[in-house]
Amino acid sequence: MTRACDLFNQNVKISEVAVLKAKSSTQIMVKRKPGRNPAAGLLMIGNRAISCRLGRSGIRCRKVEGDGSTPAGKFAILFGYYRRDRIRKPATRIILRNIRPEDGWCDDPGSPNYNKPVKLPLSASHEMMCRNDRLYDVCIVLDYNINPVIRRRGSAIFFHQTSPELKPTEGCVAIDPKEMRRLLPMVSNKTVVRILP
Repeated sequence: MTRACDLFNQNVKISEVAVLKAKSSTQIMVKRKPGRNPAAGLLMIGNRAISCRLGRSGIRCRKVEGDGSTPAGKFAILFGYYRRDRIRKPATRIILRNIRPEDGWCDDPGSPNYNKPVKLPLSASHEMMCRNDRLYDVCIVLDYNINPVIRRRGSAIFFHQTSPELKPTEGCVAIDPKEMRRLLPMVSNKTVVRILP
């Protein structure tokens, strides 16, 4: 059973947010670019094609925690975060909240908080959402392994911004910050992200 958490300073359950994956008005398709680099991808929305970065191991149908792969499948957009101290709130129909220093995301398969947002400090392994780099200045949560959560199947699968060096992700999908600003007004909680194997 999904634990209640205060994602938006109110009593919202992840399972309740996941109900928003009703019929999609927009579809985003992600696939690997041809070539030798497994982390080079292509994101398509409408008639636009945008270069993106994938996990260092490319796209896999069966993801395992720490394997560096981006999971294949069909995922809803649940909600997102942004850094109010760095950027203006992006124009979008997605629910966004400001990232705070105490925001984290648990990636410890042995923890009851695995693949859930958590409040820091936390003894279990976790990601800090308030990063020094720009990756999570805009960070959208996809419903991969959310409801139900399956141990070791992967955590913190986000749609976020690329690094300036265009490094591979740990399993997320990432695009350039300028492209993110252009794309966000086009999507909502009804948008489906299809990641092709």
